[in-house]
Amino acid sequence: MNVEDLMSKPICSVDPETTLAEATTVMGERHVGSALVLDGEELVGILTERDVVRAMSSAFDAPMRPVIEWMTKRPTTIAPEIAVKEALRVMVDGGFRHLPVLQGGVVVGMVSMRDIAKALAD
Repeated sequence: MNVEDLMSKPICSVDPETTLAEATTVMGERHVGSALVLDGEELVGILTERDVVRAMSSAFDAPMRPVIEWMTKRPTTIAPEIAVKEALRVMVDGGFRHLPVLQGGVVVGMVSMRDIAKALAD
């Protein structure tokens, strides 16, 4: 099984100037733990639940500030044809739960630890 067999698409995304409050609302509406930060079609970062907690504990006005201040820049990515086991290893080694999927430099999906756990449990 490869990443493309279980990745989520369409992805949840925001632009770099979206406020933290707006981004977390979008994430909540979509029931996801992260949003990719795209400048046009270019992946510039990822905003995760951990980033949101860090932001909220760091600044009283965090909800009104842009996600570019809080996002994880240059996130690790993976190709869709990579085996799920390899994707899991990348996530475990990197200590993160969300992995953007890129093909030819373009975002084509997202795979999460939950996606992998569900696939392996089935």
